[in-house]
Amino acid sequence: MRIAYLDCFAGISGDMFLGALLDAGVPPQVLHDATAALNLGATLKMETVDRSGISCTKVHVFEGAQLAEAQRTESKSLDHSDSRQAGQTASFDHQAEEHVHTHQPKTQHQHKTGHSHGHDHEPHSNNEPNGHSHGRSLTEIRTLIQTSSLEPSVKQTAIRAFELLGHSEAKIHNVSVEEIHFHEVGAVDAIVDIVAASAGIHHLRIGKWYCSPLNVGGGMVECAHGTFPVPAPATADLLRGYPTYSAHVQKELVTPTGAALLRALEPSFGPQPAMRVEEIGYGAGSRNPKDFPNVLRLQIGEATEAVANALPHADPGPSRREAQSGRHPEADTVTVLETALDDLSPQILAYVAETALSKGALDVMLTPVIMKKGRPGTLLTILCNPSESSALEYLILSETSTLGVRIRQDRRSCLDRSHLAVQTTYGNIRMKIGSLAGEQMNAAPEFEDCKAAALLHNVPLKQVQQAAIAAYKA
Repeated sequence: MRIAYLDCFAGISGDMFLGALLDAGVPPQVLHDATAALNLGATLKMETVDRSGISCTKVHVFEGAQLAEAQRTESKSLDHSDSRQAGQTASFDHQAEEHVHTHQPKTQHQHKTGHSHGHDHEPHSNNEPNGHSHGRSLTEIRTLIQTSSLEPSVKQTAIRAFELLGHSEAKIHNVSVEEIHFHEVGAVDAIVDIVAASAGIHHLRIGKWYCSPLNVGGGMVECAHGTFPVPAPATADLLRGYPTYSAHVQKELVTPTGAALLRALEPSFGPQPAMRVEEIGYGAGSRNPKDFPNVLRLQIGEATEAVANALPHADPGPSRREAQSGRHPEADTVTVLETALDDLSPQILAYVAETALSKGALDVMLTPVIMKKGRPGTLLTILCNPSESSALEYLILSETSTLGVRIRQDRRSCLDRSHLAVQTTYGNIRMKIGSLAGEQMNAAPEFEDCKAAALLHNVPLKQVQQAAIAAYKA
């Protein structure tokens, strides 16, 4: 199985991820096409830079002929002492860092490297010169992506990352997600970072993603609510349940964009799994501190079960099957939230189910039941990771008519999941494959791929599904 490992010893950000994808072999045209599909007038500039002696790829987002506003604004006040390393590209000596504004309501002032400012901006108009758009809502961004010519799988990953980021901000400020109009979601460079990264991710056709513990950096960051320690509140919320630490530099190393992309990928965390590495990519961060390579390393290759079995074990650790599957132990524990309802509109039930999935629920079930006094009702069951339990519990209590929610922790056994694209007369269709300790248990065509192909070619959906299964068996 083809796997990838993200080494986040210097954190992770959207532009670092883009650089690592390119350096690991994603064709530049994949990212250029994804950027052009958004119709925002944005373009990418890619260059090779030096970070503490490491040659790596840096990606810059341009709006028209200028750097995207987040980078351009921050370059005016950047501490140039971080760019003392010899060998940097001359045309970008200042290495502008990502500066994130938040408006309407104000969310935290966040900075990719922890650099903070004491200024306080008034809300901007959405019709400013130079084509800059401030304060896009999550609905606007969903529409922007859904109406583009991007592949369905790319759209799904990008929208998922934005929803995760938006819901974290909304939770921090105790408002509806659609009341959040903030620069991190709405700025052109943030949109391009997430969408282009999603395109690169799907181009690689990785069966399973893995990640090291995350170095979040240190120091303080100036927010709308005052000065906060790194990581900033929304980033900290996105990193719930993930292994993190602080080391080496007093700068913000994990940005909200980087954290949202990680959360959308749902990687397993821990040391690098046994693999035959084929490609290695280094993506550059904006700053270049002395004696600290501010890079994200991406390694891609084939999983090697034989090597994993031969490795010595210093302690018992997880079960042998868990070690073979590479899953993080938390992945085997799910929270179950459940309540029975006999006085709620089916329209609201459908809305709650859809909203729960957008908030990170793993699955939602609506089961017809007969309740006391012979009343027909619905059993609402939500499965989620323990870290998402509180938000989904609040959703049930606030949106339904229930007076209580049953909550329990269940153990589950999961197959390892991977994808393989097959060629059919209706185009490429991804097959979702479930395996246990290297043995394939089942395979099924991805529904969304089949649906898109059926609509495009005006043929029955089942015909596309059958063609994908036949191609896979062949």
